[in-house]
This record gives sequence, structure tokens and C-alpha cells, in this order.
Amino acid sequence: MARRLAGFLVLLLVVSICEAAFLFQPISDSHRSAALELFTPDHGSFKSLEETYEALRTFQILGIEKKPDLTATACRSISETVGSSSSTAKDLFYALKANSIAECKIDKKASKGIISRLNAAVSGASSLLDFYYSVGGLVLIKDQSSEADVHLADAEGVFRSVKAFSQSDGRWRYSSSNPESSAFAAGIALETLAGIVSLASSEIDQSLISTLKNDIIKLFDSIEKYDDGALYFDDKLVDGHEYQGPLSTTSSVLRGLTAFAAVTAENLNLPGDTMLGLAKFFLGICVPGDAKDFFNQIDSLACLESNRVSIPLILSFPSTVLSLTRKDSLKVGVSTVLGSEVPSLTVKLVGAFSSGSKDASLVESQELNFDKASGLHILNDLPKSIDVGSYTFVFEVVLHEPEHEEVYFMGSQTKVPISVTGLIKVENSEIAVLDSDLGSIESQKKLDLAGKNAISLSANHLQKLRLSFQLTTPHGRSFKPHQAFLKLRHESKVEHIFVVGNSGKQFEIVLNFLGLVEKFFYLSGKYDMELTIGDAAMENSLLVAIGHIELDLPEAPEKAPRPPPQPVDPYSRYGPKAEITHIFRAPEKRPPQELSLAFLGLTILPLLGFLIGLLRLGVNLKNFPTKPVPATFAVLFHVGIGAVLLLYVFFWVKVIGSIPNTEATWFLGSIPCVCWA
Repeated sequence: MARRLAGFLVLLLVVSICEAAFLFQPISDSHRSAALELFTPDHGSFKSLEETYEALRTFQILGIEKKPDLTATACRSISETVGSSSSTAKDLFYALKANSIAECKIDKKASKGIISRLNAAVSGASSLLDFYYSVGGLVLIKDQSSEADVHLADAEGVFRSVKAFSQSDGRWRYSSSNPESSAFAAGIALETLAGIVSLASSEIDQSLISTLKNDIIKLFDSIEKYDDGALYFDDKLVDGHEYQGPLSTTSSVLRGLTAFAAVTAENLNLPGDTMLGLAKFFLGICVPGDAKDFFNQIDSLACLESNRVSIPLILSFPSTVLSLTRKDSLKVGVSTVLGSEVPSLTVKLVGAFSSGSKDASLVESQELNFDKASGLHILNDLPKSIDVGSYTFVFEVVLHEPEHEEVYFMGSQTKVPISVTGLIKVENSEIAVLDSDLGSIESQKKLDLAGKNAISLSANHLQKLRLSFQLTTPHGRSFKPHQAFLKLRHESKVEHIFVVGNSGKQFEIVLNFLGLVEKFFYLSGKYDMELTIGDAAMENSLLVAIGHIELDLPEAPEKAPRPPPQPVDPYSRYGPKAEITHIFRAPEKRPPQELSLAFLGLTILPLLGFLIGLLRLGVNLKNFPTKPVPATFAVLFHVGIGAVLLLYVFFWVKVIGSIPNTEATWFLGSIPCVCWA
């Protein structure tokens, strides 16, 4: 269960980082960059031939030219695997998979040995995976060697053996001893059965093919759907250690479906929007961060690109945000899931609706012009009915050739969210102080919200403050922004925010100070005024300081609420502290130089006495050892004594010079005493 939960979390994460819902982009350069990062060989090779094949296949589908050179190491691993007698059917399967792209040379003798071993594996197979690897290996060796005679003698019997693992709901078991079934195993079974049909020396009983078609329809009855139309498979009842996740499961089913559709001439009777829904699922994942998931996504999209059921077409948009100021054109691209070109077609804008509105369409049906240079369908001028705001555009794609309708599928209509931005006009802006009783204007001033304002007003608790302005779109319609706030900030940093209401184009707010004295905590004094007008579609959102108003409010009663404590500025708490200036005490007065030299001479006298005593005693080197070993130790002994004396000299010269004269004199005088002691 933990692995299953992890699969859900990974899928939720990769889906959440994608663009807005209902927008699906074909494969782009971001996938090619990700492929080079995810499939990086370790010291020139991958851990297994399975990983090698996935890397080679991904590079091949994406058409990456500047990729790591894997051919030499891949051929070496392939040659070792096919030549080893201990290689299992799985090893041979992935070796042949990798060789289908690397195109290494396999001699006839090795090919015959592989065919013999795989045929034996088919005969002894007891599980679905045994059939999958052995039959798949035979199909690969047949495709890679035109001279090899590869077929299944009892293909129909093998077909029935694999079919025995199927369940009534379209799912399959891995073996007869495992009661659990899964959609992932169904994909493996369909791919295996497709291989059996292609290896059959005679035609398979059509009743078996018809039964399998019914199983496929039952399997797709259990497909799940997102709100954006994406379709996917997920195994909910399978045992935890076999859970593969929606991406791997859907990829397995799609491979099996397209493989079986390629070997049978009959129509599978699947709706066209099924393949389109699967395409939306794989494209909606964007760029997975795992190499296995990335391969499953790219390989599945390659299956959708060239399947016999229906090839889905994808609408893509260079931008879904259009500016009326820049007079942006609406541009639409149509391609396959891998970004390939499509046959001639027409893109129509059949409707445009304001977001959240169920009114009639704002536009009439019109065709977009096709630009051969860019390959895009373009609407140069937006209709006059399209103003600043959020819309849902409805597109329809019409193929020019009737026979293409049996190959490609786009869906009846495609809804796309489009945002239109522009400059909003701010007009008739004024602020006034009114008498509370009569409502007459005490003082009134015009505002320039696009420029600087330094309005100064004064009022008491018996008066009102009125702020009004008008907002209009470039086409002269009323505009209601997401945010319109008036902020009053007291000199004590206490802030009050009020929402500015509107009626059509007119925005107005009236503050009755008599009813606000308690909210203002009876704080008289200067209040700075700030107006905020903002919206995602507004290219000139405002955050403008209006000026200030001096309020004269009554004294606070005894039980009146107190202003809340203001938050401490993090900069003042955790920012740099004030610089500390420290003055050291003045150095003590040093003794005269003559006195210091006199003490130095006294410290040297004992050393001179020691040397004179040695001369008087007649010290000589006559008894110095002459044999090598004693002489060595004697030399080391005297060198050690000399090193100690040299250390004293360095200590006096280097250290004593940094000590004040009085301390140095005492210190120098004490050293000889210690030495002689």
C-alpha cells in the first residue's frame, strides 16, 4: 500500500506543476533537455540492457542528435548476453530490444541458438511474463533477421494458454496461481497475443480474435477520466508489490492495444475520443522527473503517433494571454502529440463566452488564416465584442480530405481559456469631506491616480470621507477589478483597510467616522491614505498614495478597546546591531632604555660564567665516542642541547620584543634562574 500511495503522490506532483487545465502542449525542447539529464550513463554504460534500451528508444523518438555514444558499450553487452548460455528469456528480450536500435551484428549461429532457446521457453512457460519475454524475443529476432525462419508451430495453442489468464472484466492475471488481476497485466497480455498472431504460420481462429476484442472493450469500460477529458487506467485492487501506478499502467495498456491493432485487420470499435483522452493524459504530465516514467510517457506518445485506431491531433497556443494594447493576434497550432505536421485542415473560432457566463456567444463563427511560414492558424484582429477580461474560446478543426477523418481525430469542439488584457482608464477621481448631518461637501479635491498626489484633509468624528472614481475598458465598457482597497495608516502604524464598492463604472466608498471611532481605537492624528486597484487583466494596476487626513476623534472611554501591539520589525530584531566603539587604556610608561640594557647584561653574565668555568676545568673532546653507534647518540645529545639553547634565543628575539619594557626586563631576569635551577 505504501508503494501505491507513493505512486499517487508522484502523479499528483507531476500533474500539479503543469500549465492551466485544459491546455495540452505537444512534445517540446524541454523534453529533449530532460532526456539528456535523466538518461546519463554511469562510466559510459547503464546498469542493465533494459535501461540501455529505454535510453536509446527515448533518444530515437525525440530525435536527439547530440546524445551520449552508447553504441559500443551496448553492442558489447548485447554480444555477451546473446552468447551466454545462462541468459534468461528476459535477458534475451531486452538484448534484442536494445539491438533493434543499436543494430549490432549477431551471427547466424547465435541467432539460431536464440530462436531455439526462446522456443523452448515458450513451451515451458507457466506465467504471463514467461510468455511475454519469450514471444516478444521471437518477434524481435524475426524483425531483425530476414533470413531466420521464426514461427510458432502451435500458435493457436499458445494463444489459448495466454488467454487463460484473462478475467471477465478485461483485466488479466500474471499466473494461474495468482488470483489478483490488473490492467497492467492486460497490456502485457495484449502485446504478447499480438506477437503470437504475427508469429503464427497459419491464421488464428477468428472466434479467439473476436473474444479478445470483447475483452478490450470491457477493459476500456473501466477507464477513468479527469475533468479535462484525460483518460487513464489505474489498478485499485491489485496487491501492493505489483502496483505500477497510473502512468505505467496506462502506458502498458496503450502498448498492448496499438500492438494488437497493428496485427489485426478488424476494427476494434473504440471511440476516437478514447485515443485523444489518452493523449491528454500523457501530455498533461508535462516532464516527469523519473527516467522510467519519462520513457513510458515518450514511448506511449510514439504509440499514439502511429497507431491504427486513430491518431489524435492537439491544439497548442504560443500564448493564451492577448493584449489589446499591443494588438496581439490569436495564434493556434495543430500537430500530433510529438509535434509532427498534420494534413491540410481549417481551424474555426465558433464561439467565445465570458468566463462564468451562460450567455450567447460573443462572436460569430470565423476561420483563422493559415500562415505557411510559421505553420500557425492566425486571427489577426480580435472581434470588437472581445474586451478586457477572461473568456472561453471554442475551436473546431475541419480536415479537408474525407479519408483523413478515418486516420486522425480532433474531437468535435475544443474549449480553451483565453485572457485578454489592456489599459484601464481611471477617470473622475475625487475625494471629499462631507458633513454627517446634511451631507454637504465641506472640502473636495480632484485626484490624479495615474500621477502623484499630496492631498491634505482634516475631519472630525461627525464628518464623512468619500472617495470616488470610474474605471472603463479600452472599448468603453465598465470594468470591475479583482481588488479595490482604500488603506488608512495611523502615525502609530495601525492600519485599516476598506473595500471600495462599485455600481457599473462608478466606484465609491464613504467612511462615516462616527461609526468608526471604536474601530479606529479613538486614535486622533494623521492618517496616510493609499488606494490599491489591481487585476490580472489590468496592465496598469495601481498602488498610489493619495495623501493624508487629520482626524479629530473623541477621547477614548475607560473600557474602550486598545490598539493591537504592532509586529516587531524583523530587520530591527535580526538585522545588524549598532557598532561598538571600545577605547583601550593607554600603555604604561616604559623604563629608560639604559635600565633595560643593564638588566639584559645581568641576565647574560651567568652564561658567560658558565663558559669560563668550562674553560677553567679544561673541557675537551678526547673522551668523545669514536664508535658509530655511541658517536651517533652523543651527537644527537649535543644537538638536542644546542636546539634548546637556540629555542631560547628565538624566544628572546621574537617574543620579548612585543612585551612592555618593564615586563620584559622582569621576564628576562627570571629565565636564567629557571635554567640554572
